[in-house]
Amino acid sequence: MKYEFCCPTLFGLEGIVGDELRHNGGLEDVRVENGRVLFSGDEQTLVWANLWLRCAERVLIKVGEFPARTFEELFEGVYELPWLDYIEADCAFPVKGYALSSRLHSIPDCQSIVKKAIVKSLSESYGVTWFEETGPRCQVQFAIMNDIATLYLDTSGAGLHKRGYRANANEAPLRETLAAAMVHVSRYRGRGAFLDPFCGSGTISIEAAMIAMNRAPGLMRSFDAEKWNFIDPEIWRQERERALDVIYRDRIYDITGSDIDPACVELSAANAKKAGVDHTVQFLQQDAGKLDLRRREGTLICNPPYGERLMDVASARKLLRSFGMTAFRSPMKQYIISSDEKFEEFFGVKADKKRKLYNGMIRCNLFMYYQPPEKRRRWRTVGSHGIGRGTPDSRKRTGDYRK
Repeated sequence: MKYEFCCPTLFGLEGIVGDELRHNGGLEDVRVENGRVLFSGDEQTLVWANLWLRCAERVLIKVGEFPARTFEELFEGVYELPWLDYIEADCAFPVKGYALSSRLHSIPDCQSIVKKAIVKSLSESYGVTWFEETGPRCQVQFAIMNDIATLYLDTSGAGLHKRGYRANANEAPLRETLAAAMVHVSRYRGRGAFLDPFCGSGTISIEAAMIAMNRAPGLMRSFDAEKWNFIDPEIWRQERERALDVIYRDRIYDITGSDIDPACVELSAANAKKAGVDHTVQFLQQDAGKLDLRRREGTLICNPPYGERLMDVASARKLLRSFGMTAFRSPMKQYIISSDEKFEEFFGVKADKKRKLYNGMIRCNLFMYYQPPEKRRRWRTVGSHGIGRGTPDSRKRTGDYRK
């Protein structure tokens, strides 16, 4: 059977998810929109997408779409959709959703109407008036935008960022899908050294190891759609076997995560073991501000404190300045995410390129440095005597490289 799918994404990751679907999944009908990626396929596509997509948040089946300017139109539109094709008599089918720029804006009222319309449709099909909802979960989602309602079924269950290896995290965890996207942007695929000097709970290094090993991110977890009767369980078994068969098991990698906090190092190592990559990545206790990176080559990706969740802004900027002094001289390609609007000023180097991303609800930039050290543009604050001092007029960007 042919399905229409929708993958919601974090803002800024839509193009990356589109690339995953085209290049890794071999799909042609891929449409990238703000906050989501649309595509079509069969049951095998559904299974593959859940197992392999690294940067999408979940995989939804589009059930139908129709105008909904009134509650009556919403009820009738939902009622007419083919729910019998998806929902068994014993399934649980909770409803959630959102409305934007539409005449229908009360989410609780919309939830209630969608639920009642589905119940009426299924009651007539199954000849019952009450549903116990004790069976497999079929999460219904609605999106009402510009008076157009779209109904979905969530095939994933828990978000795809929940890989299964991070039961515990530090105080400011980076979402796994965002970490994987940063590795994707860097084009790291296992060759050369890889370093995350602010490893926290190890997410970036673990995602890099999984990419290097060609390990499917969904291998360790289950999905709601695995229990749905209209999807042959043999497809799930076959796709999981294929995913296990293509893992690179005999290659050696140089992947390191480090942190000044020994508790973070211990947590990262435990998470790597749960992820099945503990033989691929190592974690060390080190102060990022004191690392000697002058002779190190490879790829550096990190998520230093911004002063949002860890530290205060002044302390985070002091740490950033210290780290920037050693990172500036390093030949490593560097990809650093931060929400600090003055990141480049305190890091001390003008980025070669920036990419807007969101870490949860925090707007960030991914600052990218891929030029050799002698071509990097130093950001100097002339006449300052401390962090943050000086005036805007005194800030000058220079292209000189000083050892």
